[in-house]
Amino acid sequence: MRVIKCPQMEKIYVKVNSDFDSTGYMQPKSITLNDGRTFAIEQVKDFRPAELTGHSGDCYTVVIQGQEKHLFFERTDRLFSARLGRWFVERPVST
Repeated sequence: MRVIKCPQMEKIYVKVNSDFDSTGYMQPKSITLNDGRTFAIEQVKDFRPAELTGHSGDCYTVVIQGQEKHLFFERTDRLFSARLGRWFVERPVST
């Protein structure tokens, strides 16, 4: 039997521009990486709750430059906080 080792992932916090509709649904429109590059989100294909370490959150399956990617929203769950949460993407930890 062959063992497949999954790569360890690290969170990369990013800036995301989003729209909110009248029902409160959050629709991400673009993502800006820490190096300043901005990418339009062409489509949101899926949205679902996600189990995140130590936080509740959501996982968006988005299309950026024709490729499916996962974009996560990590909720802070603090009452009366100005910060609702943070967006992040994951990438394999470089060794």
